[in-house]
Amino acid sequence: MQLNCSSRISVLKGKLIFCSIFLISLLGKSQTLPVGTSFYEDRLRRLDLSGQTDNDISFLVRPIDFKEIKTNSPDSLQYQPYLRENFVGKSEILLLPMQVSYRFNPDNLTTYGDRLMVPAAGHQGYLTLGFFARLGQVSLQVSPEVVFAENKPFPGFSQNLSPEVTYARFIYWNNGDNPERFGISTYSKIWWGQSKLSWSGRSLEFYIGTQNISWGPGQFNSLIFSANASGFPHVSFNTVNPLKTFLGSFEGQVIVGRLENSFFDPSQHDALNQTYFLPFESDWRYLNGFTINYQPKWLKGIYVGLNRTFQVNNNLLGNSFKDYFPIFEIFQKENFFENGNSLVYDSKGTDQQVSVFARIVSKKAKAEVYFEFGRRDHSFNWREFILNPEHARAYILGFQKLVSLARPNNYLQFRGEIVHQQESVNRYIRYLGLGGNLTWHTHGTSRGFTNFGQGLGVGIGTGSNSQLLEVSKANNESKIGIRFSRLENNQDFFYRAFGQMQNANPWVDFGIGLIYEKQWSRLTLSSKIDGVGSNNFQWESYQNPPPSIKGSPWTHRFMGQINLIYSLKSHR
Repeated sequence: MQLNCSSRISVLKGKLIFCSIFLISLLGKSQTLPVGTSFYEDRLRRLDLSGQTDNDISFLVRPIDFKEIKTNSPDSLQYQPYLRENFVGKSEILLLPMQVSYRFNPDNLTTYGDRLMVPAAGHQGYLTLGFFARLGQVSLQVSPEVVFAENKPFPGFSQNLSPEVTYARFIYWNNGDNPERFGISTYSKIWWGQSKLSWSGRSLEFYIGTQNISWGPGQFNSLIFSANASGFPHVSFNTVNPLKTFLGSFEGQVIVGRLENSFFDPSQHDALNQTYFLPFESDWRYLNGFTINYQPKWLKGIYVGLNRTFQVNNNLLGNSFKDYFPIFEIFQKENFFENGNSLVYDSKGTDQQVSVFARIVSKKAKAEVYFEFGRRDHSFNWREFILNPEHARAYILGFQKLVSLARPNNYLQFRGEIVHQQESVNRYIRYLGLGGNLTWHTHGTSRGFTNFGQGLGVGIGTGSNSQLLEVSKANNESKIGIRFSRLENNQDFFYRAFGQMQNANPWVDFGIGLIYEKQWSRLTLSSKIDGVGSNNFQWESYQNPPPSIKGSPWTHRFMGQINLIYSLKSHR
């Protein structure tokens, strides 16, 4: 269990620490709810919408700091020690909650948002536990994660498709890092997980760690960062509570980090990999990013913000300030012309993603709506941006509504989210031919915005679109509900390979899931069972010969998962 960093990163950390010394006087203690503990985050979001908190929580920069949050019900946020333990004196040591997860996914049904857990067929187990210690202004959180997956073979991309179709599929595999199967045997990993060493205080924090971060308003997905992949080593300077000014409140985060490639072959068929797969050219990638959001003083419940990230292969990383902090670059590519006719920017091999987002909350209506709109490529200039805003874009739209029931603090909860990554129709006029170009979380040099083979933001698959609706009955201690979903798999590949065929049919999953969550004192249970009917599974109608189908063209699959969190009692 090692955290390997190059000399460049070490020098950069030293510079950041030196530049932050003058801010240390503002720093103190901080406790957070880890990204990916969806049961508690969903509960806190309901408490916020229903007016049971005295704070205006943006949910735009996560993990969420809790030391200032107050609720009308002291027992409604039982996530010890994060939410119920009070600081005494200048030091303390606390045991962190222990989480055990088990998943049975015999056919590798699409799953996401589970940190170190991976897409794998069969049985899979996850464990995390640790401790938090503080001495004055310095705190240490050690929360390692362990995962073990059976990782069985499963029906994946077929060998019975034409060479042209197979080549089209490998275009996205060769410009990304999303393997079907994580190796050829059982998969296991131990990682630092939600660990960090920090100097933190009332409003600001500086830390070095591997904890997951999430940017943007999404409940299930985010365009930039989410809990879909494992956390990565990074240095961060961020707010832990909004900075209040005469204009309103601001939150933000600046990070530098290290992303790893999986180095797994993308297909389960060696013959296809040997013919079509291009090996990775770099051992790791350097990452720089920032997020900032703003709540206007005069518009309560409205939050707007901006995310920007850059990544570059380690072997292409320069030594200047601009190389280490490209987030300060201007946006227009025309500024990188040399001699008026030579565009040199693309030769640098950097991969940029930008997103803008907003969240609108009405506590009176107990409702929220939000969006995030992203682009993964610079515009040439502002004129091109205005004329062609659809280029290289992805977006998320979502909502949540609570309907009060007769019993206090009991609600019908309606929430939904749309994720769209598929290229827009302008691919037909922007590029030669009819195939289009790349898609969200892919890049020609950096091989995709991923860590260890999983997308850092969206987890539904490369170039895929999804629609999700959840209806549940919930209170401060439990939730029972049903979730409907529709997933259009790898749509950019589909249109490249089959889109010009008459009556072409994509691979679409229609899902229904049952959710049950319950908390008993220190023990929390979160569980779900998902069933999916797939039409044209793995594009089987285009295979030669097609698989044997008896009766219905539908393929049925299922998965189940259970999470247990036990809040260990702390001793002073």
